[in-house]
Amino acid sequence: MPGGSKKVVYAALAGNLAIAVTKFIAASLTGSSAMWSEGIHSVVDTGNQALLLYGMKRSERPPDARFPFGYGKEIYFWSFVVAVLVFATGAGLSLYEGIQHLRRPAPMQNPVVNYLVLAIAMLLEGAPWLAAYRQFSRMRGQRGTVEAVQRTKDPTVIAVLFEDSAALAGLVVAFAGVVLYQLTGNPVYDAAASIVIGLILGGTATWLAFETKGLLIGESANREVVAEIKQLAERYPEVEKVNEVLTMHMGPEYILANISLEIACHVPRSRAHAIMDELDTRIKAADGRVKRVFIESQNSCAPA
Repeated sequence: MPGGSKKVVYAALAGNLAIAVTKFIAASLTGSSAMWSEGIHSVVDTGNQALLLYGMKRSERPPDARFPFGYGKEIYFWSFVVAVLVFATGAGLSLYEGIQHLRRPAPMQNPVVNYLVLAIAMLLEGAPWLAAYRQFSRMRGQRGTVEAVQRTKDPTVIAVLFEDSAALAGLVVAFAGVVLYQLTGNPVYDAAASIVIGLILGGTATWLAFETKGLLIGESANREVVAEIKQLAERYPEVEKVNEVLTMHMGPEYILANISLEIACHVPRSRAHAIMDELDTRIKAADGRVKRVFIESQNSCAPA
């Protein structure tokens, strides 16, 4: 697992823990529904980062007889769990809190405290968001944002980036709810802000779950990786055709490749085996993420 990903998760964990305490203190002092929702959001985010770290640690275990390709997919499983928790806990509780305050509006006390806490939270939330965005920018290269999210194989950075983006959007909504309440004296705006925060969390969780699902099922490597493997095989004049290159990510830094070739019939068996051994070595040297390579030669050569 890249060290940059762990640093991003640790930064988010520390920031969210501090923010959660601050928000709950403010919610207790002011009675703001939106601030309670934001506190719940930060607690959920803190727990999620702990789960991501747990998944990252589990995914580093070496292969064994039961899991011969290692435990790399553990990080995909725990990222999916994070998405479910964001949806069920964060979004669900925020929506519940907002609906309850719509049904039984209550006046907000000391709204100035909310402004102070929201300003502090934006600073604390902005630091891990910036770290996650920088790591994401290094990962995406020249791709657009949406394409990079769809094609990334490291869900930890995406999970933190999604959560922190949702958190910043939630802080803006909570700020708007407090301002509108103070201008109008109507507590409905505060309750509505809580509902909007819940909807933001629900949308974020749905997208994160969708993107993680493919990796959990068994997503192929990016097309550039597949194309490079094919080109390496086609460099051998003895290879008449590359039938297919099948790849699967067993973890963010672990690619399994299966290649089907057609080697010319006149090529001696010893040379054919040498070609496959050389190709295995060259593929792994070209991309360090390719850990296991299986090559098979399929042709219709008549027996001598």
